[in-house]
Amino acid sequence: MSGTPPEDRVARGDALRFRRPTEADYLRIVSVVDDWWGGRTMHVLLPRLWFQHFTGTSWLAEDESGRLGGFLIGFRSPDQPGVAYCHMIAADPNLRRFAVGRRLYERFFEDARAAGVREVHAITWPGNRTSVAFHRSLGFTPKEGAGTQNLYGTPAVAGYDYGTEDRVVFTRKL
Repeated sequence: MSGTPPEDRVARGDALRFRRPTEADYLRIVSVVDDWWGGRTMHVLLPRLWFQHFTGTSWLAEDESGRLGGFLIGFRSPDQPGVAYCHMIAADPNLRRFAVGRRLYERFFEDARAAGVREVHAITWPGNRTSVAFHRSLGFTPKEGAGTQNLYGTPAVAGYDYGTEDRVVFTRKL
């Protein structure tokens, strides 16, 4: 791909670099996350504390000019050391077909394995078909059985959050 113009490589996600987020990244991430999630109010799930206390277990992708391409905020569970949890992952919608999310998760999985983690958990709203399909494509499986029901075509826990918010509860073995 050396003959590919640099602007085309960036547009395809080839020229992305991955690094740990810092507190200085906070405002630029929360300023785009609602748009990246199709207008849903998601920034309230990312208070500054995530960028003060969980940067060593999280990842950020940006292009050569520093333009944000995606991020993953996650951590190893202090109460269940064999489990890591992805709190939020998002990619610039213009880069979603270029494996930005997959590449962020791969780094998170590597970190988790190195820390002795055996499985990764994540949740998503069952109506978010893009997120459900993305997580399944990475080998996550939804919780099934007792306490779940088919919502929007996938097993989910009704009222999982706040007693009113339905969620698909995903697990991926490492």
